Amino acid sequence: MPEIKLRNVTKRWGKFYAVDHLDLDIADNSFITLLGPSGCGKTTTLRMIAGLETPTSGQIMIGDKVVFDSEAGINIPPNKRKVGFLFQNYALWPNMTVYQNISFGLSNIKEELPEYDFQAKKLTSLIGALKNPKEYVKLIEECRDKNGKLDMAKVYLKLIDAYTLSIYTAKELFGMKLHEASDVESAAKEKSAQMEHELETLKKAHKDKGEILDKDFAIIRDGKPVTSVRKLTKEEVDLSVRRVSRIVKIGMFMDRYPAELSGGQQQRVAIARTLAPEPQVLFMDEPLSNLDAKLRLEMRYELQRLHLETGSTFVYVTHDQMEAMTLATKICLINNGVLQQYDAPLDVYNRPKNLFVADFVGNPSINFVEAKGVQKGDSLELSILDGKKAVFTPNDNLKLDDWFAERDADEAKAAEARKTLMADKKAVEKGNKDEVFKYHISKVDESDYSIQEDEPVITNEDFVIGIRPECIKVAPDGEMEGVIYGAMPTGMESTIKVAVGNYLLTGVVFGSTLYQIGEKDRFNISGNDILLFDRKSGRCITAGSLSVK
Repeated sequence: MPEIKLRNVTKRWGKFYAVDHLDLDIADNSFITLLGPSGCGKTTTLRMIAGLETPTSGQIMIGDKVVFDSEAGINIPPNKRKVGFLFQNYALWPNMTVYQNISFGLSNIKEELPEYDFQAKKLTSLIGALKNPKEYVKLIEECRDKNGKLDMAKVYLKLIDAYTLSIYTAKELFGMKLHEASDVESAAKEKSAQMEHELETLKKAHKDKGEILDKDFAIIRDGKPVTSVRKLTKEEVDLSVRRVSRIVKIGMFMDRYPAELSGGQQQRVAIARTLAPEPQVLFMDEPLSNLDAKLRLEMRYELQRLHLETGSTFVYVTHDQMEAMTLATKICLINNGVLQQYDAPLDVYNRPKNLFVADFVGNPSINFVEAKGVQKGDSLELSILDGKKAVFTPNDNLKLDDWFAERDADEAKAAEARKTLMADKKAVEKGNKDEVFKYHISKVDESDYSIQEDEPVITNEDFVIGIRPECIKVAPDGEMEGVIYGAMPTGMESTIKVAVGNYLLTGVVFGSTLYQIGEKDRFNISGNDILLFDRKSGRCITAGSLSVK
């Protein structure tokens, strides 16, 4: 499977930037989720890679082939990019059966393809099926109903799946009537001998022409596959349909219409139709959003299995961070058209690059606590929660002055780059401006929250502490005291809200302990995954531990 590369890709409508100078490398055989809030640019990114949307500028490569380049004037159409696209609303033809829906795209393919000896391939499949005639008869006998009559649809499905055949070859195999023979072993040997002789004759004919057949029965001449511009044969179409139906387990629904299927079954049909042409990359745009919660969970497991079985590259759009966390090998988190972070799911969760990433990923949401203080030695002495003294100890060696200097240098470099960009007469200033994420501080009384306050003067002494809910540990000898403001037990865990003065902290407590609203409890903020953010830029400085005095 190919690697996908996006270089400086931008898509805008007027002054609105849907995607803003995006650089992205998608490794082969990876499962990438494009994650972000509605309107952030994730679907637009997906459609640009697929060729359904034309970028304003930039370059897109799939493998070693440039499929779009604004400078070179290259824009290869979607049907030439060898990608599959699974839409949110499955888009199945209601007047076609499942088989017809899956095979529809295959029937329209006409391109340069290898030449195969399908007769030799069929003979080899039949010979293989007859090697164990008793197993063959057992398969047939399993398809009888209570009256002893054969269910032919079940017979053909059993033969197709057991021996990896097309429907046409399965019918020919059944037509030999071996299950009716008095001596099955002898009948099978006789048929096999006839077919082996025919197979040798075919191979000799190829040899006389200076040709050989490879393991897939493609015709090889002078060391190269023989090709021609042609359509897929009925045999090839059927084998492809049967192959993908086995993967998504819908072989028994081939003669049904979409209206006769459940939502999950329709989803499987849509996936099979997308996989049938063997696309280099599979794109999915929120394909599970129409399913109920239980079925959505089941389909996540199916997509994981599908990714491993096909070995394809998956690019998946979702605004559901739980889907992104559970499915992806890497998460590409976008906001306002700008890439925020591109990392493995647990890295995005445990080491977010900025306040937006920390807030967006995680359920229940992260706790934000404003802090003010300075570095003294290896630690920071802070004031939090209306005057409580705390000490933050970084996991790694930290020199804040150097960090601030690097931050200022990065901002100056970015400002200079914007200035240079705007100097171009063709440049258009971004209307949807990028701003530091406005985090929310949860409070008991938020009645004055909507009142507009003067913007505070932010200095290098202003920070934001990020505390994941699992870091709140209830303990009789805890450093802090709070009042249980809310408790939601779910069986193996409880989500609680603890009021510390006017501030609310959300915690997840494992176990079946019942908490009463209004009771006082002590707790610690524990672990080495407490996050320290720069309030001015919103960037994450480091992770460490927090001790409250």
